[in-house]
Amino acid sequence: MKQFLSFLRKEFYHIFRDMRTTCIMLAIPVVLIVVFGYAISMEIKNAPFAVFDQSKDEVTTNITNRIAASEYFRFYDSVNSNEELQTLFRKGKIKVAVVFPANFGSSPLFSEVQILADASAPNEATALTQYASGIIKTEIATLMAPTGIPAQGITPVVQLLYNPQMKDAYNFVPGVMGMILILICSMMTSVGIVREKEFGSMEVLLVSPMKPIYIILAKATPYLLVSFVNIVTILLLAHYLLGVPIVGSLTLVLFLSTLYALVALCLGLLISTVAESQQSAMLISAMALLLPIMLLSGMMFPIENMPSLLQLLSNVVPARWYIVAIRDVMIKGAGWTSVMTEIGILLFMTIVLIAASVKRFKVRLE
Repeated sequence: MKQFLSFLRKEFYHIFRDMRTTCIMLAIPVVLIVVFGYAISMEIKNAPFAVFDQSKDEVTTNITNRIAASEYFRFYDSVNSNEELQTLFRKGKIKVAVVFPANFGSSPLFSEVQILADASAPNEATALTQYASGIIKTEIATLMAPTGIPAQGITPVVQLLYNPQMKDAYNFVPGVMGMILILICSMMTSVGIVREKEFGSMEVLLVSPMKPIYIILAKATPYLLVSFVNIVTILLLAHYLLGVPIVGSLTLVLFLSTLYALVALCLGLLISTVAESQQSAMLISAMALLLPIMLLSGMMFPIENMPSLLQLLSNVVPARWYIVAIRDVMIKGAGWTSVMTEIGILLFMTIVLIAASVKRFKVRLE
């Protein structure tokens, strides 16, 4: 243990003696969270929706089928209570819900239709409610045409959940958190270790009596602690500067972020065992980590819009699971049981990456 602590102390000295690296690690989160605090509008397709039909007549069935036939929506399920709808929203199973009141089709003027939307992604919610409203009004107008009664005055009632003010930061802050932690943990870790390989100090470590697992832990711990500081900084900026609430458990938010940072660190360690130069480490990190986060994690482009192959590839992107979980906890107030799937996947990724890193270090030792 004494040898491990000495090695750990050396790693801290190695990080903080370079003021430029230290400034980058601490300043980048502040810059990115401010710059990317607002969302970009994107077209939405195949958004899952549910229906709470209290009327169950031909009119409501026609409207439901019309919405399901649209390219913008995908029918998920019919429910029997508002509580079931709320559960589906909290679990992230649906993006929109349509509520038909009792005896909806019995009146020639119809009753009000209620549209619920998950506004934790505000631009997406705006587009989806507009699509649903347009489809419903078109269908009602078609049904009322034989009566000669105009349908222009019929407007569905829209209710935006979790983000009624439609703040863009609610959507992008979790995504930026995922990008920042990958940038700090993976890229800085891989570049730092490869720099030691270039200077020859890594060879000394590899022939030392320390076990590879201790070398890996000593390399990862300083960056993990710095990442924890970045996590706290991001959360403070998001809450007090951008007004993003933390509805769920703060402990759960910190746990998820720390677990994701550990996954990112393991990725950086694995990259460092493959790359032979700092430039190649940066290139591999950018191509293998940053681009998938931006394109395949759901940060900017909804996963439902992607082809099946890309949706399948997105499952191996750690940021996808982190962004979904952190958004559900921060914005929707989800608890531990709601994000157990994401936690399990991130834990599995951590174990696999640590095992791969240890194996690569053993190969170099042999």
